[in-house]
Amino acid sequence: MYDFPWIAAANDALWRAISTRLAAAGCPAPAVLTRGADLYGLCMNPQLIFGQTCGYPYVSFLHPHVVLVATPIYDFPGCVGPENCSFLVARKSGGPKNLAEFRGARALVNNPDSNSGMNRFRAMVAPIAGGRPFFANVRVSGSHAASLDAIVANRADLASIDCVTFALMQRGRPALMANIQVVARTAMTPGLPFVMSNRLAPTHLQDLRLALVDVLADPQLAPARKTLGLSGMQIVSPADYDRVAELERAAVAAGYPQLA
Repeated sequence: MYDFPWIAAANDALWRAISTRLAAAGCPAPAVLTRGADLYGLCMNPQLIFGQTCGYPYVSFLHPHVVLVATPIYDFPGCVGPENCSFLVARKSGGPKNLAEFRGARALVNNPDSNSGMNRFRAMVAPIAGGRPFFANVRVSGSHAASLDAIVANRADLASIDCVTFALMQRGRPALMANIQVVARTAMTPGLPFVMSNRLAPTHLQDLRLALVDVLADPQLAPARKTLGLSGMQIVSPADYDRVAELERAAVAAGYPQLA
């Protein structure tokens, strides 16, 4: 899920190491990552060996198709263990400084089924929306990076960006991020989980977890992990992701079922 051009080589290095370890355990795995395909289609593929998904689609429709492998731990501001938050961000200007002042503004979501870009955002707005539309309009940008571009270009005013993406964008596009300010932090939920198809043998889950533990401790892979901000993983249960659904239920109860 985090695969910007400036970190793609680090993702490739980690995957080669995981693939090699899986093969040594008798679990054949491709030598290269699959890129450019529909992410949710890949997650529902019965041959999915290893992948990463967003928490909101996981609880909404993917959970019957996948097994939770682990949740990564990132070493960035806004991350605590396997949990993280999103930052509500705006242009650096003399404009509004808190969320309530953005009533009537132009909002962006990266994707309507994003936990970081929509679900957490909706949960923040619901208590102050009064059961009515809060923004002048809400548009879909297609990605967090596109949302940030649009805000800096004054095509939108506010977006919710997960803190891992925020930190990676600061590293890869510092000039852009110098024009962004954080208005608020959202509630924390477990981050984007690693998953595999539930059609694979239970032994694959064990081998995959062992491979991940090994890769996350391998000194030779320390530069790649540092590039990704990846410091570890934690095995979580599906129940831990109930908090993602709780944010939605709270917004509905507040009379704000849709970010608007």
